[in-house]
Order: sequence, then C-alpha cells, then structure tokens
Amino acid sequence: MKRALLYTFVFLCIQLATGLLVGLVEGFFPTLSEVMTQIITMSVFSIATIILFLSLKWTEVSMSYIKSRPWMVLLWCVVAAFGTIIPSVFLQDLLPEWPASIQQFSREAEAQIYEIVGTRGGYFVICLLAPVAEELVFRGAILRALLRWRPSQRWLMIVVSALLFALVHMNPDQMPHAFLAGILLGWLFMRTGSVLPGIAFHWANNTITYFITRLYPNPDTQLVDIFGSQSRVLLAVGFSLLILLPALYQLNLWMKHVRQ
Repeated sequence: MKRALLYTFVFLCIQLATGLLVGLVEGFFPTLSEVMTQIITMSVFSIATIILFLSLKWTEVSMSYIKSRPWMVLLWCVVAAFGTIIPSVFLQDLLPEWPASIQQFSREAEAQIYEIVGTRGGYFVICLLAPVAEELVFRGAILRALLRWRPSQRWLMIVVSALLFALVHMNPDQMPHAFLAGILLGWLFMRTGSVLPGIAFHWANNTITYFITRLYPNPDTQLVDIFGSQSRVLLAVGFSLLILLPALYQLNLWMKHVRQ
C-alpha cells in the first residue's frame, strides 16, 4: 500500500513541478497563448512521468505479452470503449448537482479541456500521451503494487486503484467516469498482466471523447441536447450496452488469466 501511495504522490508532484517549470519558462515567451502553455505543460508532464517510472523500473514492461499476438483483445478493448461513453455520461447526468463552488471549478476545468481540444496538438496530449502515461502509472505501477500487497483481495485492490485514478483527475464531473473506467482498466490488467489492453481502451475512450467534444463545443451540452428527447437518450444507452456487454464477454474469452 505504501508503494501505491508513493507512486500516486510522485505522479502528483511531477504534475505540480511541471506546471511551475513551464510557468517560469512562459515568462520568456510573452506571445505564447494560455492554451498552448497548457498543451506544453501536459506534454512535458506526460513525457517526464513515462521516463521516470520506466527508468526507475516502478513500471515493469516486457515484450512477452505483445509476442502472444493479443490482437483480438486489443480490438475488443476498442469496441468496449465505444460502449462505455454514453452510459457513463447518462449516469453522470443523473447525479445531483455539486455545490456552487465545486460547479464553478468543474466548469473552469471543462472549459480548459475544450480549449485544448480545439487547438493543434490537443489530440497528441489527450489521446496519445495521456493514456500511455496514466496506464503506466495507475495500472503498471500502482495496481501492480496493490495486487502484490493483497493478492487475495484483487477486486478490492482494483477498486482502490480506480478511486485513486478518479481523484487525481481533480475534476468532479470527470470522476464518476474515471472511476468506472478505472475498474474496467484494472480488470484488463489483472487478467493480462500487461498495460497494453488498458492503453488501447484508454486511447479509444479519449479519442471518442475528443471528437464528441469537437462536434459539441459547449461544455453544458447534455445527452438530451444531442439526441433530442429523453426516450432517444434511453435508446442510445441501450444500444451502447449492446456494444459494451458483448465486448466484455469477448474480452473474458480472449484474455488469459495471469498471476501477478
């Protein structure tokens, strides 16, 4: 447990240090826009995180899993990502509203994400760098440490890692989806012992969200605004579950159980 908390703390420290460093450098480039500063900060943070966790061997990587040619697992991970977005947003819309101060914080955080999505380089940091960095840390290091700490309580350790994953997003509106996705990502890691399935799912999830955000650039947009009525929203949720549930079934068939 101590290792898992240490890895989480280091992850947050890298994030803070990167923001401070880029903030200092920003003074030498007064023409640099705020959104480009955010993109640079996210890029440096992700790259620094990947380098640190790999160089210190906090995240163990090998070619053994990719040599097993897990193409069907990776394919069904992408399919599963398509089935999770709408049900997750639907559950989020059903949650009671946060207090005004938290709502304001969430709106500002969402506005920043929408600005990044609409800027060149946004896809690179959100959909490519972030999935790799976060999977290496939260599944490859944190969850691996938790599973070794309590091997007889695997699902509890997956829930703990998912909770940490949700909390570090720091945006209350993103936390429910991050928590649920964290459980699914933890299951993928537990069954395969590799971060590759998680990276595939994470990439697909962020890519889908990225393009939806490009299509609907208003942070206040809800599912009913997109589909036109609540009945159509329910149909969309049902259709998504018809994608998600078979994908999970296929993943269960194709994944090989690995002891940590």
